[in-house]
This record gives sequence, C-alpha cells and structure tokens, in this order.
Amino acid sequence: MLNLKIDLVDANCSHATLGRVAGLSPSTVTQLVVHGKWPQTPAYAERLREAAIKVLKAGEISEERIAVTFDEAPAAGRANAQLQVLAGANTSGPKPVSQQEEDPFMLLRHHSLTQQARQHFRVPRDPFVNEMNEEGDVFLSDDIRYVRSAMRQTAKHGGMLAVVAESGGGKSTLRQDLIDWINNTGEAITVIEPYVIGMEDNQRKGQALKAADITGAVIRAVAPGQTLRMQLQDRAAQMHNILKASAQVGRKHVLIIEEAHALAVPTLKHLKRFYELQDGFKKLLSIILVGQTELGNKLSEHNPEVREVVQRCEMVRLPSLDNHVEGYLRHKLARVDMEFDQVFAPDAVDAIRTHLRYSVSDSHKGQRTTREQSLCYPLAINNLVTRAMNEAVKISLPKVNAALISAAVRGV
Repeated sequence: MLNLKIDLVDANCSHATLGRVAGLSPSTVTQLVVHGKWPQTPAYAERLREAAIKVLKAGEISEERIAVTFDEAPAAGRANAQLQVLAGANTSGPKPVSQQEEDPFMLLRHHSLTQQARQHFRVPRDPFVNEMNEEGDVFLSDDIRYVRSAMRQTAKHGGMLAVVAESGGGKSTLRQDLIDWINNTGEAITVIEPYVIGMEDNQRKGQALKAADITGAVIRAVAPGQTLRMQLQDRAAQMHNILKASAQVGRKHVLIIEEAHALAVPTLKHLKRFYELQDGFKKLLSIILVGQTELGNKLSEHNPEVREVVQRCEMVRLPSLDNHVEGYLRHKLARVDMEFDQVFAPDAVDAIRTHLRYSVSDSHKGQRTTREQSLCYPLAINNLVTRAMNEAVKISLPKVNAALISAAVRGV
C-alpha cells in the first residue's frame, strides 16, 4: 500500500473524487491506491500523479508528506493498524487511517462456496451464486419492497425514477425482477435498455451514452426491423411517431438505463426531452435510472445543470440490510431447502454486522468528525458468509460462529 492511501483519507478525498480530477475511472484510482498499480499508459499515469498532488495540496497535506506520498507505506504500521481492525478494537472515536478503507475493499471480493463446504453443511447448491432464477428468490425487506413497487408503478403508469445504491446493493436484481414481472404478468410494456460497452461519463475515459444512442435503442425495441434515419432530427421524429403508434394500440414503454451513474451530464439533461414525449396528454416513455451513489450526486438539487431533470425525477435509495441480516440469510438458505440454524450459531449475525461496518472521516469548516457506515449489502454479506463457511471446513466446525466470521475477515 502506498502512503497515498493514508494521505487521501487525511485530505478527505475519495477515490471517486480523485478519479474525476484526473479524468480517469475510480477503478483505475483504486488499482493505484489499494494495490500500488499505475496505469500502463504513461500519459494516464502522469495525469493521475498530477491530480493526486493537486487534491492533496487542496486538502492541506504538507509538502513533506506529498514528497513521499507515492512511496510504499511502512509494513509494520500497516499491519498493526489492520490487527486492530481484526481484533475488534473499540469502534467509538476516530479510527486508525488504515482501518477506514481496508475492510470494504477486501470484503467485496468475490468468493464461491467450495465443494468441500457444500458437503460439510449438506447444502445441495450454492445459495449465494447464480441463485436468482425467479421472483421468489428476491429477498424483500420493507425498503426493498417499496423500491420494487416504485419501479413497477413507474413502468406501468409513467414517470421518471432513479434507483440508487452502493455496488452490490441489489439494484440489478430489482431490474431483473421488474423485467421478469412484466414478462410473467403479460403487462403490455415494452422494455428499452440502451447500453454501450465501457460506458463512462466522458469520452476520455470510455464510450459515453448519448441521446442519439437512446433514440436508436427506442426505435429498435418498439419497431424492430425499421431502418434508422440518418439525420438525428429525422430520427427523433421517427422515434416519436413510432411511440405514438405503439401507444395507440395500448402499449406502454419504459426506458431502463443501468450503470446510470456513468451517464454524462449532457445526456442526463436530454432525458427531459425523452420524458416529455407525448401524444396529447398521454406520456409515451417512462424512465428508470439505476446506478451507484454517484448518480445521486449528479442528480443533486444543488446541481444547476440538471435542475430540470431533478424536478421531474423521483429518487429512491436502497439502504443496507443492517437490520435484516438474519432475515436475509434465512431467506437465502430456505431457497435451497436449508434452515438458518443448521449453518449459523446465534452470535454469527452480530459479528457479520460488526465486521461489515467501517468508519468514515468527514471534514467541515476545519472540524473533523467520524461516522460509521454499513456495508451490509447483499454482495458483501454473500462473500463474507461464503468465506466463513469455507473456513469452517478447514477446522471441522459444525456451524459458522462469530470467531469464524472474524477469521474470514482476517483471511487466515
């Protein structure tokens, strides 16, 4: 780990912020900050270096620290800080800097249940991998049920909706659930899903999804086989006429954009035009945006560039499962004909919640405060529990308990 990781935390600068300053993706920043891997393209590496120095200076990091920010952090200090995390050190008050980001990255890595673990627990199939096959597989808390209902109502009755959650928070599951619901209920709704490979919010980082791409996707989904007109203005009129004709025979249309946090601001602004497509008083196109927390930032009411979109868009957030960890695991195991108590000891759930929390430092007007944030999202829970079940086999424990959860975090 580079000193840069510690310096960014002290400068109150996230990976996403550094990525925006550098004009590079957050994953590229993470490769450097967490794994010490520079971009292979020299120009990108230099851009990232200059951006890091810029944000550190803005965060009032001293010149002496900046001079060594790209050096390897001392191993002993890093190990000592991590031991405090894994030993369950007191969570009140400010945390060591290394504690603030190490767990989230580690716990989100993918893990699969080994064949030995499946035999050990008598699990007929992995309850956490490729497990979403029908509506009944979707775990529903009150919050998830509300978001699912909001998506269905938008698709059926119109509107613009933004669904925001952390990575692994269940957004894609609800998108798949919506499409499954439309197909199984026979609702007269045409789903339109435009996408580009490597979508990013500007051309320097990847391929931006543009209004013209959306227009083409609408035409291909609603009137497959029609040739797209060459001129963009003619194509827009073609799309409008196709939507009107479809609506007149009773069809409805919903535009779903996944990874919407990667939408460029100009495209977000253009969504207002798509939303306003009408035939008389009848709206022709519903819009559902599905994205990570950066989408919420882009759709902030304080952002004047997208104010007209924000005024028309309802935003719903998928919270963590912090208060529903046991219910979630019971549901997952029930779907493979297993009981929760066959796999987990009573102290396991509290341990999962504890280890899927980390501290975040905020700075406002020179005052630094620390708050706890939960990572109890489906993907993180799945990976941590899977790792613990795999660990249980190694020491022949019949159930996953708090100690095994801690061992899974340590990776011993």
